[in-house]
Amino acid sequence: MTEEKRSVVEEEDRLPQTNEVNAVGEVNNETEFVAPEVLYQRLIARVQKYHPSDDITMIAKAYETAAEAHKEQFRKSGEPYIIHPLNVAIILADLELDKETIVAGLLHDVVEDTVMTEADLVREFGEDVALLVDGVTKLEKIPLSAGGDQPDAKLEMQAENLRKMFLAMAKDIRVIMIKLADRLHNMRTLRYQKPESQYRIAKETLEIYCPIAQRLGISKLKIELDDLSLKYMEPEVYYDLVDKIAVRKSVRESYIQSIVDEVSKHVENAGIKAEVDGRVKHFFSIYKKMKNQNKTLDQVYDLFAVRIIVDSVKDCYAALGVIHEMYKPIPGRFKDYIAMPKANMYQSLHTTLIGSTGQPFEVQIRTFEMHKAAEYGIAAHWKYKDASDGKKVEAQEEEKLVWLRQILEWQRDMSDNREFMNLLKNDLDLFSDNVYCFTPTGEVKNLPAGSTPIDFAYSIHSAVGNKMVGARVNGKLVTIDYEIRTGDRIEIITSQNSKGPSRDWLNVVKSTQAKNKINQWFKNELKEDNIVKGKELLQAYCKTRNINLSMIMKTEYVEAICRKYGFRDWDSVLAAVGHGALKEGQVINKLREFYDKEHKKELSNEEVLQSIAEASAAGIHKTPHIKSKSGIVVKGIADLSVRFSKCCSPVPGDEIVGFITRGRGISIHRTDCVNVLSLPELERARLMDAEWQVPEHTVAEKYVADIKIYANNRNGLLADIAKALTEKDIDILSLNTRISKQGTATLQVSFEITGREELNRIIDKIRGIESVIDIERTSG
Repeated sequence: MTEEKRSVVEEEDRLPQTNEVNAVGEVNNETEFVAPEVLYQRLIARVQKYHPSDDITMIAKAYETAAEAHKEQFRKSGEPYIIHPLNVAIILADLELDKETIVAGLLHDVVEDTVMTEADLVREFGEDVALLVDGVTKLEKIPLSAGGDQPDAKLEMQAENLRKMFLAMAKDIRVIMIKLADRLHNMRTLRYQKPESQYRIAKETLEIYCPIAQRLGISKLKIELDDLSLKYMEPEVYYDLVDKIAVRKSVRESYIQSIVDEVSKHVENAGIKAEVDGRVKHFFSIYKKMKNQNKTLDQVYDLFAVRIIVDSVKDCYAALGVIHEMYKPIPGRFKDYIAMPKANMYQSLHTTLIGSTGQPFEVQIRTFEMHKAAEYGIAAHWKYKDASDGKKVEAQEEEKLVWLRQILEWQRDMSDNREFMNLLKNDLDLFSDNVYCFTPTGEVKNLPAGSTPIDFAYSIHSAVGNKMVGARVNGKLVTIDYEIRTGDRIEIITSQNSKGPSRDWLNVVKSTQAKNKINQWFKNELKEDNIVKGKELLQAYCKTRNINLSMIMKTEYVEAICRKYGFRDWDSVLAAVGHGALKEGQVINKLREFYDKEHKKELSNEEVLQSIAEASAAGIHKTPHIKSKSGIVVKGIADLSVRFSKCCSPVPGDEIVGFITRGRGISIHRTDCVNVLSLPELERARLMDAEWQVPEHTVAEKYVADIKIYANNRNGLLADIAKALTEKDIDILSLNTRISKQGTATLQVSFEITGREELNRIIDKIRGIESVIDIERTSG
């Protein structure tokens, strides 16, 4: 496993846990380590419980393959890495998914982490499994640590990663189920990460993965991901909720049980066969209500929910009648999601009632089929099947994927990753509520709370929104900023004479879809103007820097630019420059880079003779052969005043670049050095191509390398690291240590080596030491 890949693996490396929920609903995953063999038996038992076939040959083969592929890899605690894919497979088995998905869950890291290839997977497990593994692998190919600490670089990488994820989902929705299971296991064991990593991963989970689980209708995963995200993002809020709900726990439990008993008795007396249970709502649900309604816990009255599961829709409404006879319903708190399902096709009757003690509680009534759909969501499509095809989604599941098609549409329309991320997070916002309204033909539309007739118009079609001139709600004319309420019947008035949307609409609309379509209209309308402006900006940039634009505008360079920034043609690139989505300097510098690679500067005979004459005049005797005492050649000229920068300590084998300093010759940096990456545009002109020269002598030169080792502090740690270096015959030049309040040790070690290959061997050796969490090279 390469150094780069190891860092990515360890970024999401976790301890295996079985997820448990304690009496107050708190997620508890502080269980002991479970051996891989035990986890494997647990996986097989769960699969055999629901799968009609007893043949587990394929799963057994996948486990053996994964165990062999990961045998040299260990988690931060020193336990085998195979535990992570096993836990992912168990989560997928809990969703009762098909064998191909279980197998892909076991193998989801093998192509990326090991020598196994996609061709090997196709040969051993078939194309279906290989496509699933490839889909998940592509999601993780961009290392989270790349780009240094620059927020823009991280945002670009996150956006590209998510773009790939949605494309993979569109090909086979099971890809995201594996990704959700992978993220859930990582979240269950997030306590082994540094606090800043815990917050970042939890935030991404809450903003992206929880809403995806919700939209796919998989509440089984969504609820736990919600609560774990809250635990690490707002630990004080989370534990305060845990403590307050735990107070008078026995009183609450007996109260819920008394309601369950009462309801069960009355439903049974009415001749309705039903299962009745009660629970405290999950923490994130309570927190969301407190935040949205600006209430304290004491003011949130429906902390409890009683669930009634019956055989038929007819029984649902019959049970509702029984419940409303028993308890007084709270006006305005009844929701019929059976007649009007949620966007993820969730169906149930919800009603809030006043109990005999005056304590409000919620009742949810649904059929067994609706309950399975609520728990498993779209995952139910693959249940109990020997061979399934993730590309074919049944008609009733199509509704759950409307939002995915919309996101794919945004991807095609948008080159700006920052804009894409903002739209995505707004669209997936878990804190937003919805309203349900009707078209004149009775079709239900689901919109964010606070939506206007403009949002409604764009939800029908962009052409309707662009030509809208007014609206009627329940037969009456309303202003365009009217706030839609649940149950409203809306009719949009359009006119072919309309000149299109107003920019003011952007301040009125609530839905991400409407904002995007309005912005797209303005971009398309003004595209010609933006193309002209873009051309002018490129020409002006080249003129001020004496760059010949026609010389660097070769067809293959232009096509490469379009591919890099995701545009269909050169006009789209110019338009993006014109309206500011791309900087002219970005485009020109990239074109120059392509040109320079093809036209490397070579010294003419006259230039070589002139350099020899100048050297002779200065009393220096050297041959025109390019040889370097420093081991570095800069732009074909050797033995310049070269020094190695201390900020990133380059060694042979690293990709390097030269930087012309003021009065101190040329400093050599790694190309991934933070100081090089963050150079201002003007300073980048002082960078020069540099490369390592193959040594002609047998005695290898020594170079200084600096690494940082992160480990859980323990007795003997320093001795073990020193021993590992001594065994590799390495002399330590300096060693500094510090211990954080959380007990994490950071050791900065400086030593001499011959090149990157030797450095990689040393790093691999140190990684095997007990309690070592991560190792990184200093990069500025």
